[in-house]
Amino acid sequence: MSEPQGEPVDSPVGWVNEHIKQYDESGGTEGHEWNGVPTLLLTVTGRRTGTPRRTALIYGEDDGNYVIVASKGGAPDHPVWYLNLQADPDVEIQVGPQKLAAKARTADADEKARLWPKMAEIWPAYDEYATKTDRDIPVVILEPQR
Repeated sequence: MSEPQGEPVDSPVGWVNEHIKQYDESGGTEGHEWNGVPTLLLTVTGRRTGTPRRTALIYGEDDGNYVIVASKGGAPDHPVWYLNLQADPDVEIQVGPQKLAAKARTADADEKARLWPKMAEIWPAYDEYATKTDRDIPVVILEPQR
């Protein structure tokens, strides 16, 4: 991640902000599981401000990597966190109590074809979200930097 400038700014969406707060304050012991699915905290660098920005996202695992979906509920535009990681793919993630640096990249067409069904199995609404938008919803692979 680029030189962070202070504490992360958490998602302004009320319920997401509460989820992040619970996750963070418990050191990842609470909040990792949300509505029966695993979640991680993703911190990206703001592409215009350089400010660290944090959100909570559903994830899957694949060959030692973490997989997230930039669905934004099927909205016509990409989520801001995705635009930020495109500008700076060096991110930080917290998975339960574990915090680590990761490199983010958008899955290519073959990877997406393989990973989308796995993610839709975790969160079936992804298939519905895909029908609500004309944009190609990105699948993002987070590769831990060990």
